[in-house]
Amino acid sequence: MYQLSANIELLFKEAGEAPDRVRAAAATGFDAVEMWFSTDKDLDALGKALADTGTQLTSLLAGPRMGYTYPGTDLAPFHEGLDVAVANAQQLGCPRVVLASGTGFPGMNRQKNHQLITDMFAEAVERTAGSGIEFALEPINSRVDHPGALTDRTDDAVQIARAIGSDRFGILYDLYHSIVQGEDPATELANAAGLVKYVQLADVPGRGQPGSGRVDWAAQLGVLRASGYDGPIGLEYFPTVPSEESVRLIRSIAADA
Repeated sequence: MYQLSANIELLFKEAGEAPDRVRAAAATGFDAVEMWFSTDKDLDALGKALADTGTQLTSLLAGPRMGYTYPGTDLAPFHEGLDVAVANAQQLGCPRVVLASGTGFPGMNRQKNHQLITDMFAEAVERTAGSGIEFALEPINSRVDHPGALTDRTDDAVQIARAIGSDRFGILYDLYHSIVQGEDPATELANAAGLVKYVQLADVPGRGQPGSGRVDWAAQLGVLRASGYDGPIGLEYFPTVPSEESVRLIRSIAADA
């Protein structure tokens, strides 16, 4: 059985602010939640909600997400954003921080951009040694949601993770982004063996709740299980029905996966 983690940016919004969403998720049976940025939230109140409900925060994002050039190749914004994310993850008991590649640096080809961000992430891993926090680089589709994204293929993130070679650095495999990008999950997961630190999902098309699109979720969770991944799965979708109703199908399938 997979642990499902409700994204409190998108689910249980009807409950109120982030701490209220944690409590609402817990009241409907979730023991895990994920979120985006930590800098726009009351961390003390959020931490209390997590502690009071016994809920695990499974991931948060480091910013900036889509660009690091202020101007040129100044990497200070990335490192500053990462330091804040790591400190906040530690405060909230969150084991991982999700990273993004951005759109790349101007005047550089794809290969040079990949080398630059590989070096940037490797330095981040070294600087945060002993923090207890791991990093997951998220490839995001450029076909629909994020035109111009530098790491828009799963293999991009896999190659960067292999080059860094740290057990604290891997990838976030998002089934939605991968399928939208035209990838075959079984192929990508086999290629990423040992590097998948976290998984998210949403249906295709539309990025709605499982059951709103054409994805065979029983088959895809079977593929995920066969790949060896047994960690949490983040529910990062835009619900078209009330939050509690939107999770019924995937909960049923995950219970048997």
